[in-house]
Amino acid sequence: MALLSRVTWREWLGLGAGLLALVTLFLPWTVLSADNPEVQAALSSLPGGDVSRSAWNSTFFAWFPPLLLLLAGLAVAAFGRVPSARTGGLPHLWLVASAVALVSFVLGWVLIDWQFGGEERALLAESGVSVDAGLGRWLAALAVLASLVAAILDLREARAESRRPRKLPRTR
Repeated sequence: MALLSRVTWREWLGLGAGLLALVTLFLPWTVLSADNPEVQAALSSLPGGDVSRSAWNSTFFAWFPPLLLLLAGLAVAAFGRVPSARTGGLPHLWLVASAVALVSFVLGWVLIDWQFGGEERALLAESGVSVDAGLGRWLAALAVLASLVAAILDLREARAESRRPRKLPRTR
């Protein structure tokens, strides 16, 4: 319990971002919509799994960033106050993991419609159906940014810690 009391707010934020990212995996990441009322009515009559997809039913760039954030958040919360882990590069690893998650997440957003085959994309475009981001994708964006900001702040704190004078053990 004493170890949990030593966890900093930055590390709690990293863990929280990882847990939020985990939750987003089960929310809608991709939603089909249309401006045409007839097409929207047709979409409404389809099963939910055909119109809305979770990260698990999307591309690698949908489920990879949240899992990476979760692993980084767990590692930081568990080992963030261990001096050898901090001096061994845990804050740097957290920053790299958050940056990789951000790049992967942005690629997933840019390539959002690539979860459908070429013929499906052509049919959707011809029908006036757009592939939009769902709630899960927006919340995952928040988690990625929170983890990245916390990692940057933690790295700055680690640098400041390394510059502070160390207390030498007393000798008799």
